[in-house]
Amino acid sequence: MKRNLLISMMFLAAASFAAAQIGAAPATDVLGAHLNYGRGCAGCHAPHSGAFGNGVQSKTGANNANSGNYALWGEDAGDLAGTTLAMGDGGKYVEVLPSSITSGTADASGILTCLSCHDGNLAQGAMMKNAVYETLPAGYGAGTIPTLLGNDGTTKGNYNNDHPVGTAAVIGCGGQYNWDCTVSATGYILPGPIMTQFINNYGFFVQPAAMVSTAATTAGKLEPVVVCTTCHNQHLMNVVNVTNKPFTYDPASTATKLSGTPTGLASGAYSTMFFIRAPYSPGDPASNSTAQFCRQCHGGESNEMNGGKAVTTF
Repeated sequence: MKRNLLISMMFLAAASFAAAQIGAAPATDVLGAHLNYGRGCAGCHAPHSGAFGNGVQSKTGANNANSGNYALWGEDAGDLAGTTLAMGDGGKYVEVLPSSITSGTADASGILTCLSCHDGNLAQGAMMKNAVYETLPAGYGAGTIPTLLGNDGTTKGNYNNDHPVGTAAVIGCGGQYNWDCTVSATGYILPGPIMTQFINNYGFFVQPAAMVSTAATTAGKLEPVVVCTTCHNQHLMNVVNVTNKPFTYDPASTATKLSGTPTGLASGAYSTMFFIRAPYSPGDPASNSTAQFCRQCHGGESNEMNGGKAVTTF
């Protein structure tokens, strides 16, 4: 009797772990907040006339020339074009946004378009209410979390308190705070043995952009940099689909591109929040997935780089 009870308890524990590890199918639309209060895809991708089709008028009219000419983009990007933003750590990460949304650069598609909705300072045409749409975990914090970077309740136009993005926000290799990686001639990350171990323990879900750096130490070189879409998948708010792809690479190659989702996690649909590209569970005391997400770039703070044996837990 006791033996059967123990086996039953073990089965239930294993089932509970699996349920926590691989989330149930989302009950709400995976676009979540990007349903744009019921307007759906057309809230960003206006099928006709770009920003005019969405009723957006820039303060200066600077967005009129190429409104909707990239990805049918229908939000207010004009007053951001060519603007200098100082982000993170007292503004030491300086990003000069491209002069046009059609420039074809990663900071046009991965920063300028995002800020056309999420700025609230220079671009004010977005139909947003500056509050997180998602229900926050119990105990995560009181009140709402701002969604506008340039108008977040502090001094209007303050970007110093935002994670750096752009050509100065280079993902580094080597040194105290980084992974044991190197960067290829084409601007992609080549993991060393310890980073490879982390990828097999968690994964590499982020998608850095290879761009010519303006950072003081790497200026003029093609380097992996952070843009908004490095960390966020704008089309999936509450779920990430994982396919187990243990990562291997040729360390002699100069063309290796590390992006997508190489991972040692079990394949399946995992819960996430805030449009994060990876399994992400803030407020869950049993999980370290939120910390693991940050460690994809900040390797110096990882278990693996510090001799720890902890892997990813859910």
